[in-house]
Amino acid sequence: MLFEARPAGLVSPQLVRASSLTPSQVRSGLAALRDQITEKGWPPLIRTRAASYQLGAERAALEKYERVVIEEKLPEICRFATGTIAPHATAHPGDKWARYLVAQLNSSESTLDLINSTT
Repeated sequence: MLFEARPAGLVSPQLVRASSLTPSQVRSGLAALRDQITEKGWPPLIRTRAASYQLGAERAALEKYERVVIEEKLPEICRFATGTIAPHATAHPGDKWARYLVAQLNSSESTLDLINSTT
């Protein structure tokens, strides 16, 4: 149902009404649809204000969408790292999980900096 709704250019509230699903079910359905798209090697599903959900968007639209998502998620990830992971690692220096997370974040730091500087 969600896949069929896209050609109509429906936004989330319209998808809820058109599908008779709850908002949570629509979000879960869109996540499952993204997984299926990935498995089948189809172009990505993105959402823009102008065109709602798009499948197979042009390069410029894809890049704009990616930048918006990065700008939204990167501060959240940074706050999580500094507000949760770092204090965890400080309080429990021998904790294998905390050391693993710190190592992963350290190895990703330059990539995140690069992404952040180009947005």
